[in-house]
Amino acid sequence: MTPSNALSRALHAPADPPLRPLPPPVVELLESLDAPPRLAAHLRAVHDVAVQLVDWLEHRHPEIAVDRAAVLFGAATHDIGKTVYTAELSEPGSLHEEAGRELLLAHGFEPGLARFAGTHGSWSAPGTTLEDLVVSTADKVWKNKRVPELEDLLISRLAQATGTEPWEAYLALDDLLARVGGGADGRLAHQASFPVHG
Repeated sequence: MTPSNALSRALHAPADPPLRPLPPPVVELLESLDAPPRLAAHLRAVHDVAVQLVDWLEHRHPEIAVDRAAVLFGAATHDIGKTVYTAELSEPGSLHEEAGRELLLAHGFEPGLARFAGTHGSWSAPGTTLEDLVVSTADKVWKNKRVPELEDLLISRLAQATGTEPWEAYLALDDLLARVGGGADGRLAHQASFPVHG
């Protein structure tokens, strides 16, 4: 299936601020699903923010083992279930979470990667990993939304992993999220420039 012009632009067109391309397997999946262009633009924005968060983690805390590829895949596919529940592109809802996990599994992706579609909205669930918290944070801060409960979990995980005081982890993370959040208006405008339906 040839992607619509709007979907192709959402996946590949330059943006301001610049957005990195999605991983090729994700692009292929979105094209095969004829995903809503606005969803593709959203996934690209959240993926780009996740790259910034992982880059920061790797530079500031090289002693922390973070699965970069998993985080970036998770950010790039976290809302894939909205291809099934398209109403949730413009209205609140969580039906897309389990639908997204099942969709990814049905397309042959490993459970460890498919899980992000189901966990990005439930960061306080038992067994939540650092990678889950980073994807959830990217899904909020791309639009400069700050969620104290989520950030506290991430700060606690960082402080524990590095042996630093929570306030030190807070100051460093707060500075990063404020900088990343500064590009929110451009990302929101880019996403809004694409239609919900192809």
